[in-house]
Amino acid sequence: MFKSSTEAVPDQVKDVPRHVAVIMDGNGRWAKQRFMPRIFGHKRGVDALRETIKACDALGVEFLTVFAFSSENWRRPPDEVTFLMGLFIKVLGSEIERMHANQIRLRIVGNRSRFTPDLLALIEAAEASTAGNTGLTLSVAVDYGGRWDVIQATQAMLADHPDLAQSFDEADLAPYLAMSYAPEPDLFIRTGGEQRISNFLLWQLAYTELYFTDLLWPDFGRPALEAAIDWYAGRERRFGRISEQVKPAS
Repeated sequence: MFKSSTEAVPDQVKDVPRHVAVIMDGNGRWAKQRFMPRIFGHKRGVDALRETIKACDALGVEFLTVFAFSSENWRRPPDEVTFLMGLFIKVLGSEIERMHANQIRLRIVGNRSRFTPDLLALIEAAEASTAGNTGLTLSVAVDYGGRWDVIQATQAMLADHPDLAQSFDEADLAPYLAMSYAPEPDLFIRTGGEQRISNFLLWQLAYTELYFTDLLWPDFGRPALEAAIDWYAGRERRFGRISEQVKPAS
């Protein structure tokens, strides 16, 4: 288990974030600016994700988590939801060999109860085939919500340990969270100009550095990622301490 940022200072605080979490926002607006249907923005967004995965791997990022489809995205027009699910299936099928060849470990996090049997089978096969890889861990959040995560974790914990119903702590709950296999994100990036976390990793972002950019996701690539990491490197991560504790006087 990795250290919780509210219980102890996490290990490996360094200039290159160990874990980067991204809300890939702006696909629809990117397409609209070009007088194209929204689906073209989503297609170009896949290219931006591919570039970002490659850049994270090259820069030494160990974990990359991206928000592909939130619990609230089911509220979008039905034709767009259908397209997004179809695109997810298509990308899973076409990219898994590339990921495996590059030692990328794939994890899908979220509520799978609304997925079709075909999609579930594809997810399970993709995760199984990359489980032994030792490079970047790519987590894709699909039908995910931070509140859902805390609720499902609590329910699962109490199912296993009914005796904890009256009292439990972080250490009891942590193994049941959807991303218990990863350290908390060091750097959160949201593209598209919005400045909110939109129910993404509510528990895990407690001490994450939050970076917002006006750049629309289809235009995001290695230079933009490097700019975010440079900004992160300049942050003083205190985790509740004071500056003198972080940088003791010589």
